[in-house]
Amino acid sequence: MFVGRRSELAMMQRRYRRHGYECVVLYGRRRVGKTALIREFIRDKAAIFFTGMETTAQENLDSFSQCIYDFQGGHGTAPVYPDFQAAFDAVTGLAETRKLVLVIDEFPYLAKSYPGISSLLQVQIDHVWKDRDIYLILCGSSMSFMEKQVLGHQSPLFGRRTAQLKLQPFTIFEAQEFFPDMEPEKLAVLYGLTGGIPLYLGQMSRDATIDEDVMENFLDPMAYLFEEPSNLLKQEVREPATYNAIIQAVATGSTKVSQIATKTGLEASACVVYLKNLIGLGIIKKEYPFGESHSRKSHSRKSIYLLKDSLFRFWYRFIPTHYSQIQNGMAEVAWQRIKPHLPDFMGQVFEDICLQWLWRENADGRLPFVFDDAGRWWGGDPRTHKQTELDIVAGNVEGERLFGECKWRNELVDQDVLELLLYRGGLFQASRKEYMIFAKRGFSERCLREAAGNEHIHLVTFAQMMHR
Repeated sequence: MFVGRRSELAMMQRRYRRHGYECVVLYGRRRVGKTALIREFIRDKAAIFFTGMETTAQENLDSFSQCIYDFQGGHGTAPVYPDFQAAFDAVTGLAETRKLVLVIDEFPYLAKSYPGISSLLQVQIDHVWKDRDIYLILCGSSMSFMEKQVLGHQSPLFGRRTAQLKLQPFTIFEAQEFFPDMEPEKLAVLYGLTGGIPLYLGQMSRDATIDEDVMENFLDPMAYLFEEPSNLLKQEVREPATYNAIIQAVATGSTKVSQIATKTGLEASACVVYLKNLIGLGIIKKEYPFGESHSRKSHSRKSIYLLKDSLFRFWYRFIPTHYSQIQNGMAEVAWQRIKPHLPDFMGQVFEDICLQWLWRENADGRLPFVFDDAGRWWGGDPRTHKQTELDIVAGNVEGERLFGECKWRNELVDQDVLELLLYRGGLFQASRKEYMIFAKRGFSERCLREAAGNEHIHLVTFAQMMHR
C-alpha cells in the first residue's frame, strides 16, 4: 500500500506532463521511501529503472545493460554495451518515438564505481537529451554526495536539473494514513518511536499494544529495528564507534560542544567535524533560539545540538543501557525500566507534532495571522535573572508573534500553565500577541474559564489536531 507523498507525486507528475527534457534530483536519508515514491510515479509510464550498486564499474554496466534489455522485452541475459556512452545512446534511441523515464537509483554508488559518470551525463544532456522527451531521475541516499556532487556548483551536473526534491520523513498526518483507524495517542507514540520513516512504521502492528510493539521491534535481538540505527551508521561513516559515542551523548542530554567533548573524551574541534557530518546525514540538528538573525547564528553561543531523528533519540537513550538484558531474553524487565521515561521522551515528539500542525494550519490560513518562521526559544529572563524557554514561538516581519506551550501528560492542563505562558510572552516586544496551549488530554475548568475571556488565547487538544 502506498500512502502519503501527495505533493511530491503531484510535482513529479506536473513535470512529466511537460514536453521535452526533465531532470529531477531526488534524495533523502535511507529508508525514507525514495524508491517507493519513484516506483509509484513510474507505475503507468515507460521507464527504465536502474539501481547503482556498491561494486565495480563493469558490474554496474552489466546491470544497466540488463535493465535496458528488459525494458525492450528481452528474455534471459542481456548483451552488455561496450561502455556507458553506448548504453546512453541506446536510451536515446528508445526515446525517439515515446516519452521515456530513466531512473538511476543510488547514483552515488554508480559514481563511486565510475567517477566519470557525472561528466558523461553532462555531455549527454547538453548535446543530446536536452532536445529529447526524456525524464531523468537521479536518486541517492548519501545526502552530502547529492548536495555537493550533483547539486553543488562544482559538479559537472550543476544547472542540468529542472527540479530537486529532498524527501523528508512522514509528518504525523501522513503517518495517520498508514493507520487510519488507530487511536491518536497510540499513533503519536509509534510515530515518535519510528521517526516517521515509512519502512519503520510498516514494522508496527495495528492490533498490538505499545508494550508489545516496543518489545517485539526494539527489545528482541532478532527484530529488524533492534540494531537498525547502528547498522545505518556503519553504512554511512568510517568511524562508527566515535559517531555512536557522540549520538549517545546528545541523546542523554549533552547539547553543547563542550558537554559532548567531555562525555566522549574527544577534542571540541573534532566533535564539531563529527557533528557536521551527522547533520548532513539528517540524524542531528543544530538549533538556535527563535529570532536569531542569520548573521548572528554563526557566532551564537546559544546554539545547541539535538537529535533530529526521534528513532535515534529513543534507541540511543534506552537500548545501549539495557543491551545485556535484551540479549539475554529479558525484554519485559528492560521495558519496565524504560516505560516510565516514555512520557518525557514523547515531550519533544509532541513539540514536533505541534509545529507540524501549526505549519499545516498556517498554509491553510486558519491561524490568527500568517507567520514566516517558527521554532523553540530559550534565553535569559531579565526579571528573574534566570534562564527560561518557550516550546514554540512563531512570527512574521510585521512583528506579530504566537507563543505556544506543548504538554504531553495525562492530567488536564491547569491555569498555572497558561499564566506561565502569558508571563513568558511578556519577554517579547510584538505588534500582536497570540497564545496557544497544546494538550494531550484537555484542560481544567479554571483554565477554560480564563481562556474564554481572552480572544488571543487558544486551547488545542491533541484529538482536535488529529481530526480534520
